[in-house]
Amino acid sequence: QVQLVESGGGLVQAGGSLRLSCAASGGTLSIYVMGWFRQTPGKEREFVARITASGITTYYADSVKGRFTISRDNTKNTVYLQMNSLKPEDTAVYYCAADRVPGTDRYKYWGQGTQVTVSS
Repeated sequence: QVQLVESGGGLVQAGGSLRLSCAASGGTLSIYVMGWFRQTPGKEREFVARITASGITTYYADSVKGRFTISRDNTKNTVYLQMNSLKPEDTAVYYCAADRVPGTDRYKYWGQGTQVTVSS
């Protein structure tokens, strides 16, 4: 059973940066497509970014394209989300996910989330 733990969230001013990490235990992440999602109260969870198992291909939501970068270090069993030029509307709980069902935003494993708050 893969367990995912996110870290790196916090409070930052608009225009600032944060790097989120997602560390796995109980399995190896290197075989999985990994994703980052976010959710604010009263809204559905939304896709942020995705990276293939090899790390060669990445995908981003239009709202974060050019500002966020997803990456992975399979030797450390960790996936990252570098967030630059943060905006107040990026405020959310951020979740990482592993083992994507092809063609969907459904994943088998989810972390518990980390809060990101961007002040204006």
